[in-house]
Amino acid sequence: MSETELTLAERLQAIADRIRAKGPSPFATAIDQFIGRLEAANAGSTAPQVGDKMPPFDLPDQDGRFVTLLELLEQGPLVIAFHRGHWCPYCRTNMIGLAEIQDKVAPARIVAISPETRKHTSELRALSGATFPFLTDVGVGYSLQVNLAVYVDQTMAALIAGAGLDIPAYQGGTPWIIPIPAVFVLDRDGTIVARYVDPDYRRRAEPSDILAHLQPLLNRC
Repeated sequence: MSETELTLAERLQAIADRIRAKGPSPFATAIDQFIGRLEAANAGSTAPQVGDKMPPFDLPDQDGRFVTLLELLEQGPLVIAFHRGHWCPYCRTNMIGLAEIQDKVAPARIVAISPETRKHTSELRALSGATFPFLTDVGVGYSLQVNLAVYVDQTMAALIAGAGLDIPAYQGGTPWIIPIPAVFVLDRDGTIVARYVDPDYRRRAEPSDILAHLQPLLNRC
């Protein structure tokens, strides 16, 4: 079976299985503990809810052009996908999965948002085969505004840095703050009709579910 025949959940589980197959490690234990703390704190639960209007944004895309939420909504319903960045294998796989449905969602659009600088958003966009915009959440400001930003504790930050990943540098010099991966499906007036927010970054919204939520909106286009 080819990878494109697998669900996104199956692809993400394969990544987790490969990591687990390497055996117990302080890094894996710290990840489980970090996610456990986020889950215990209900991280992301206060992000915008179904029925809310999505707060506006004006963010630069992979080409340096500023893109607004209003501009995107003028073209139809919208899928907003928050992700951590090119350094995260789960995010890379997630973006590939979204790119596989980008033609099916038309006239709706997809937009990806992460704190990473233009260099890295361009890299991930090309890797995923996406044609939709990859926006830079400068200073993690928008993620903070919508209650999706989390601080990485010193222990977890040291382990990530020890693996050769310089998250603050990827994000243009920010502190150790990253977004909770999330998906919001908006109708044309910016109202949220579906949301997926999970503090466990190893789980993501299934593209087929996104399409199912979009279908009633597309039927009205």
